[in-house]
Amino acid sequence: MSRERAKRAALPPAQENIEKLEKVVKQGNYYGAQQMFKSISARYVSAERYSEALDILQCGACLQLENGQVTCGSELALLFVETLVKGKVSYNEETLDHVRKIYEKFPRPSVPQNLDLTDDDDDMQKLSEAIAAAKTRVECCSSFLKASIKWSAEFGALRYGSPELHEMLADYTYSQSPEVDMVKVSYHFVRGRNLKKFASTIINFMGKCYPGEDDLAIARAILMYLSLGNLRDANKLMDEVEKEMQSKHLDFPQSELMQFVNYLLLTLQRDALPLFNMLRQNYKSSIDRDPLFNELLDEVAKKFYGVQRKNPLQGMFGDIFKMMGGE
Repeated sequence: MSRERAKRAALPPAQENIEKLEKVVKQGNYYGAQQMFKSISARYVSAERYSEALDILQCGACLQLENGQVTCGSELALLFVETLVKGKVSYNEETLDHVRKIYEKFPRPSVPQNLDLTDDDDDMQKLSEAIAAAKTRVECCSSFLKASIKWSAEFGALRYGSPELHEMLADYTYSQSPEVDMVKVSYHFVRGRNLKKFASTIINFMGKCYPGEDDLAIARAILMYLSLGNLRDANKLMDEVEKEMQSKHLDFPQSELMQFVNYLLLTLQRDALPLFNMLRQNYKSSIDRDPLFNELLDEVAKKFYGVQRKNPLQGMFGDIFKMMGGE
């Protein structure tokens, strides 16, 4: 018997180890359990028993997260994705469901309410701790989901990775971040498929942003779709936003920027590069309200009219592209 076969034979079924580790966690020995989850799963990986290693890591990640051990849980979640890659596990609905189960265990506590931040140092401390904990949760969940997206793109999903994973990351980032970055949120929503959820998120954000900047959120989302060459979903999102705002009796922003976006959506339906350039010139002051817009419009020109960029993926758009891990 070869050494590798001997290694495989020497290991008991993963469920035996899982039951032992569950007891360690129930005893509150989270650090001890963490080291055991890591070392035991590594033995199964070494023996190329990837399926059982994944069962152990999924169990460990879920248990730690259920008990509020976010850092430990996310570490095991990342090891879970690393094992998917090592085992060359294909992306499919079953594997996606395993990733989703880990994701759903990431905590979603609400920010403490009714705090007196004027005179009470204890309340200020509580808020400070809650914000720090929220940042940690978002960073941990984001690392796990970004790694999962990268795996999914490599092993069978779409070029940009799994749309469902992008939606999870967009939703968690928006709902849990103390300070929401709508550029990051939109980046992932446009690579998903849930237009209704994206529209609802934009409208929710519009109620929180600075006065007079609500149109920027809509324009950014539309231009991000268009920068991917996705005119269909850009139009659908605009329709969804308008429809939901009407149902909630909210006023749709009436601004030059919104005029530009509407004209742009019509222009891109035909071969009209001169008109596209004229629109950019005529609405330059509105476009310049966000430095990202010109970067996105350069990508739109490339996708729809074959206009090559002088400096591909430079500037803010390039920075965002790199920040998100590329595609």
